Amino acid sequence: QVQLEESGGGLVQAGGSLRLACVASGRIYNWYAMGWFRQTPGKEREFVAAIGWTAGKQFYADSVKGRFIISRDSANNWVYLQMNNLKPEDTAVYYCAGESRPFGSMQVERANEYRYWGQGTQVTVSS
Repeated sequence: QVQLEESGGGLVQAGGSLRLACVASGRIYNWYAMGWFRQTPGKEREFVAAIGWTAGKQFYADSVKGRFIISRDSANNWVYLQMNNLKPEDTAVYYCAGESRPFGSMQVERANEYRYWGQGTQVTVSS
């Protein structure tokens, strides 16, 4: 079993930055794909970014490209999301997701491709 736990959410003004972190525990293998999603009330969970666990390949939603950076510390099972130039529309609960399949075999932008999820961390961007 795999457990994911996010941290780093909070309240920030527009234009500011936050860094989210996700730590994975349990039976982690070096070929896990990891992603970040976000969700606002009444809407479906939205893809933000994904990263291959070993190859470091990254994939971003167009809405965050150039502002967010996903990275990982494979040795210690951490995944990060550096969020810069935040906008009010980035306000959401952010979730860390993991899947025990190779990155290249997945449609990484689809939430139902991921088996493991964290509880989420709230990010609020004020205007």
